Amino acid sequence: MKKLWKFLGSMRFAILLLAVLILACAGGSFITQGLSFEEYAQRYSQRGAALILALGLEDVFHSWWFITIAAFLCGNLLLCNLIRLPQLLRRTAEAADPAKAGSPDLTLEGVEDPEELLRRLHMPKARQSLDPQGRPLRFSVQNRAGLWGAWVCHLGILLLILGFGLGQMTKEEYSVYGVPGQTKQIGETDYALSIRDFRVDRREDGSVEQYQAELTVCDLSDPEDVLAQDVSASVNHPGTAFGFKLYQNSTGDAARLTVYKDGELLQEQVLCVGERAYLLGTTASVLLRAYLPDFDETAQAGARAGYAYLVYNYDPDTGEERFVTMDVQAEGGDIPVFTPYEVRFSEPRSYTLIQIKRDRFTPVAFLGGLVTLLGLFLAFYLQTRKLWAVREQEGSWTVYAKSPKAGALFADRVRQAAGQMKKDQENS
Repeated sequence: MKKLWKFLGSMRFAILLLAVLILACAGGSFITQGLSFEEYAQRYSQRGAALILALGLEDVFHSWWFITIAAFLCGNLLLCNLIRLPQLLRRTAEAADPAKAGSPDLTLEGVEDPEELLRRLHMPKARQSLDPQGRPLRFSVQNRAGLWGAWVCHLGILLLILGFGLGQMTKEEYSVYGVPGQTKQIGETDYALSIRDFRVDRREDGSVEQYQAELTVCDLSDPEDVLAQDVSASVNHPGTAFGFKLYQNSTGDAARLTVYKDGELLQEQVLCVGERAYLLGTTASVLLRAYLPDFDETAQAGARAGYAYLVYNYDPDTGEERFVTMDVQAEGGDIPVFTPYEVRFSEPRSYTLIQIKRDRFTPVAFLGGLVTLLGLFLAFYLQTRKLWAVREQEGSWTVYAKSPKAGALFADRVRQAAGQMKKDQENS
């Protein structure tokens, strides 16, 4: 059992788990996620589609095996840190103990002033004591925090995995599209999105520079106290409201649908391309298929726009919906199939599609990233250094230097500082 715990908390096991996770992430990147069996069969054959669904590769980051591997990796990192903690605490305490300084990387004899040497090396003020032979001893240690670099780095990676994993399992993602003036509910939440404005900024040559949406998110959980936050969203510049991230995802065409009978307005609404409207009091419906800005280029007053549409009819006896016809309605005309109703599209405009996401564990992942960077900084930039000096009978000092990770470099620095100090003394 002891060997098992040691293996589960070992770096070898962690590397194995990381390799499997990397392969899984690569699979999730190469295989399009969230498709149906038929769609996978078209791409990879029926056998390939069956294998993808059986292994959960259609939703890698939510599959049971991916979550299991991530959980094992978190457990490995946690166990590794817990096992190493007592030893690390002991090493930190021993680093400040002159009696446990260890074998030096450098020994210098005949140093006149060890305090001046410490000052030139920018090391902390020395502690005064006596060595086992009763001689005066000066001891200084620097960067003990560097001993914690790997441990802190492991902790940061653990937080990163937890933040990402829990975020993937609990994240919310919605899409809302519409035109200025419309308000739509965000999924099945207690929040609604109002589109105040949407514009397309263009450069001098007519190319699109930016898509800009002005939005308002409302919290409707308390009807007596509705909270609202205004936010702007543009490409590569998402907005934030009530913990949601709002992304300007895409845009498309929309038009106003009006229905008249005998000159009286019966129905009016805005349809985005792909949306359908059911005509009140009838069993018919019309779907806006596309907006064609240059549909009729032979018109005398210039090119006329057109609206491609599809018409359906619902049969209440059979409960089925039947396709009736499809055509293009020119700007200013009516859809003839609805006579005596006057049904037309007009006032073309652009709609905006807003992608809305909320990940409550993003702060955990962000904290994990900061902790990981801190661990790397401690490990690579804060090298633990020890310097101690013993006073000999003739009055000079013998200096010893040690650095567990960069002993040769630290020894060179001590040697250079001592040599420069000696030159300064000779010249004074």
